[in-house]
Amino acid sequence: MSEIKKTSRTSLSRAKQRGSYDRETIYSILDSTPVCQVGFIRNGHPAVLPMAYGRLNNKIYLHGAEESPFLKDIAASETLCISVFILDGLVFARSAFHHSMNFRSAVMYGKAEKMVSDEEKIRGLKALTDRILPGRWENVRLPTSAELKQTMVLAFPVEEASAKIRSGGPLDSPSDMDFPVWAGTVPVKMQASSPVTDRESKIPAPENMNEIFTADRNL
Repeated sequence: MSEIKKTSRTSLSRAKQRGSYDRETIYSILDSTPVCQVGFIRNGHPAVLPMAYGRLNNKIYLHGAEESPFLKDIAASETLCISVFILDGLVFARSAFHHSMNFRSAVMYGKAEKMVSDEEKIRGLKALTDRILPGRWENVRLPTSAELKQTMVLAFPVEEASAKIRSGGPLDSPSDMDFPVWAGTVPVKMQASSPVTDRESKIPAPENMNEIFTADRNL
């Protein structure tokens, strides 16, 4: 395992014991959710856009319409702030002050690179597609040249990043331990249900899709 070098933007100032700069820890968080929040400046004002993404090695890939004003601003931004947050549980303490949440999060800074060639675009789009359903790219109709021209693909390097993780139960003050109220945690996860076949389709859902999306796992 290797650590990502800390910077003034990624160094934690509070609850430092919950922080991590370990590359594999950050990758595991990125691989546990399909949606990130992309922060950038648009027309002189801060903007945050939720986007699907996929990771391949040390890059995450974003995509959208080539003519999207938002995508154009993201591509032109000198610095993006991209974050992900996974809620793992609600933490109920004996005092209102110590209520909390269990979570895994990652925050990254950097500049996105616009993919130009069809080969580069396909690499990113495959990472995005297979992130949702492994192996899907090999089974669907691949993008045409015209569709690739209409699609913008951005690669964002994971080189300035940190993670923050909270787990466990409430951390009440010793003086509150005898307060007569329930304390504990409620686990939370985002989980898919069984696939619903399109009514125009005569092909049933693949067995591996049922296995993947009904398994006890987060998206």
